[in-house]
Amino acid sequence: MAKPPTHGSVIVPDWHETVEGKEYLACILRKNRRREFGLLERPVLSLSVVIDTASYKIFVSGKSGVGKTALVAKLAGLEVPVVHHETTGIQTTVVFWPAKLKASDRVVMFRFEFWDCGESALKKFDHMLPACKENADAFLFLFSFTDRASFEDLPEQLTRINSEAPGAVKIVIGSKFDQYMHTDVPERDLTAFRQAWELPLFRVKSVPGRRLADGRTLDGRAGLADTAHVLNGLAEQLWYQDQVAAGLLPSSPENAPG
Repeated sequence: MAKPPTHGSVIVPDWHETVEGKEYLACILRKNRRREFGLLERPVLSLSVVIDTASYKIFVSGKSGVGKTALVAKLAGLEVPVVHHETTGIQTTVVFWPAKLKASDRVVMFRFEFWDCGESALKKFDHMLPACKENADAFLFLFSFTDRASFEDLPEQLTRINSEAPGAVKIVIGSKFDQYMHTDVPERDLTAFRQAWELPLFRVKSVPGRRLADGRTLDGRAGLADTAHVLNGLAEQLWYQDQVAAGLLPSSPENAPG
């Protein structure tokens, strides 16, 4: 796998906050609420807009209770479960995210298909883990800031996936960052981990999203603002990896043509 690109070297980081970016975001919103997409659905853009779609399969990995289902729900603009219930079987969720490429000034619609499976189901049914990993473009490795064991389990998970899928993108995400005051994973340990593994690491909060004026409906735009750093990070890593694999970019992002 190529060395991960630095933040902002492939995707324009704050483009989603511009007037142009908000126009594209409108296709994944309906009255300021996030639209839900099935496996065969896609956003509808105006007839004058021509945009390429880049599709990726992403497997979400981590111990039971670290917040895998909650993370996917936040990325998709869905309600975050208040009480933990282990996922039964395989759950797939489609998330669309438009982003602007820095080199070409072109907008691409990224389609992320997240695969999540409960730990008990993975142990009970032998076919589920291979199905989740098969043709996966990226692996998200989750740990919880309130669960030291989930952080210490990361090296074993990463080593295993490195041997099974060396070309896949790998990203680490720390969940429940809103409870950082009670963290079991101090900043010095995160710094040592990043130096050892050289992988992107994002922090996410697990609290319910902000609401619209009715007090019940999730605010879709606010939810996108809260998760844009993860969606942009995914888009950046996956697009760069594809360009390197196709021989269009060197494996070191600092040597990439502007």
